[in-house]
Amino acid sequence: MFENGIKSFLEISYDKLEELNLEAKQRVANHTSNDDLKEYYVRYLSDEKKIKALTVCFSDLEGRFHTLDYDKKYLLKSYENLTFDGSSIHGFTKTRQSDLRLEIDWGSLRWLPSDIFGPGKVMIFGYILDRNGSGYPADMRGRLKQYCDYLYNNRQIEANFSVECEGFLFQGINAEQQFSPSYSNGNDFKLVSTGGYFHSLPQDPLKRFIDALAEAQRALGFENEKDHPEVAPSQFELNYRYCNVLLAADQVQLYKLTARQIANSMGMTACFLPKPVSGLNGSGMHCNFSLNKEGVNLYYEDTGQDNLSLLAWDAIKRILCNANPLSLIFSPSVNSYRRLDPRFEAPNKVYVSSIDRTSMIRIPIGNKESTRLEIRSVAPDANPYMTMYALLKTSLEGPIPNDFNLDCFLQQNLSLPANIHDAIESFKSSDFIRDLLGEEARNNYLERKELVANRSPIELGHYVKRSEVLFHHEVSDQHIWNEF
Repeated sequence: MFENGIKSFLEISYDKLEELNLEAKQRVANHTSNDDLKEYYVRYLSDEKKIKALTVCFSDLEGRFHTLDYDKKYLLKSYENLTFDGSSIHGFTKTRQSDLRLEIDWGSLRWLPSDIFGPGKVMIFGYILDRNGSGYPADMRGRLKQYCDYLYNNRQIEANFSVECEGFLFQGINAEQQFSPSYSNGNDFKLVSTGGYFHSLPQDPLKRFIDALAEAQRALGFENEKDHPEVAPSQFELNYRYCNVLLAADQVQLYKLTARQIANSMGMTACFLPKPVSGLNGSGMHCNFSLNKEGVNLYYEDTGQDNLSLLAWDAIKRILCNANPLSLIFSPSVNSYRRLDPRFEAPNKVYVSSIDRTSMIRIPIGNKESTRLEIRSVAPDANPYMTMYALLKTSLEGPIPNDFNLDCFLQQNLSLPANIHDAIESFKSSDFIRDLLGEEARNNYLERKELVANRSPIELGHYVKRSEVLFHHEVSDQHIWNEF
């Protein structure tokens, strides 16, 4: 702290941050009411004089992360009437109906490492409301929360998720915005490391980045499990503990934000494009999930095939039957279909297996606690809230033909869409997707995907094209789109 200086904003040690953030997670896990959470945190914020601002977060329809910094004193007076201009957010309202509301999710408050986010700030997630105060259709975080509440209140079911989100580390700041391929060798992003899986040197730039990100994750309460370089050079993956599905989706957004900020401070770029470099393995965001009731894993059955319950096998059938229309949610960009290349152990088969890693669904080895399904076809640029909502609801309600036979289905050796255009057509034709997302969100999402598809070559070809990077929903801004 700056005890003798002009500023005296809050700075907390990493070990104390971890303690505070784990306590915050536990309050939510204990199903503390929102009123009690609000009372607790409003009192804390009022009493803690060294906090200057709250960073309030939300995600747009495509999953891009947005943040607004509110002065603490203002927020404590106005948290029931926070508004913002939705017309400037892709996939949200048109200008004629632009005002939207933000509702604070008090249980999501997190204390931040001050060396990464600056001193005197805490972060909190929000729900988006329409002008009349109802849930906004394009707010997938709100839709996910609503469905989780329905499952818990009516069936006492809780969903747990864990993701394995891969990314690349490139030389230079804003490497994606400055991407300009020469097509001479296809590798126009500059790798920071040529080390590989498990054997990068301890002070390699990639390892120093991974170490810094892992330290920040622990402080944020992620409950780390392991971190390591991935198969491709300059590729990374950091794994953390299974948790409640809404928290898991929040942590994806926080993981990517933290990675990007740490990389930026080191003069590099953390990139979550699914396939930024031709000729190398792409990046995935494998989603592991299971359902539990009163602490019992509903996906485990010791006498079941592969130790899975009938409920788990039913979920597998429902996901496989709707795999193609779901593909535009799981692989939402032009670039993401490069990743589904069978030459790189890519999960492009509409298949389930305990051993075949080209299957979109894998059954990992597990016991009564850890048994789960792993959905491998999800890309790291997918909207985590939409993805987890779609997976969860499809696993329980996705339509299955009356005469469906899993063995016969698997013998067809079907593949996922090979490009975004095929995925769009499958998405368009699905009544289930229309019901899943609702008419407004479905149409807005489809519009965004068609725009970027039409601004990129229909044939993917061998090399990454400038358009699929610059018009990517996590890279582009209004200026780039308006300059097209």
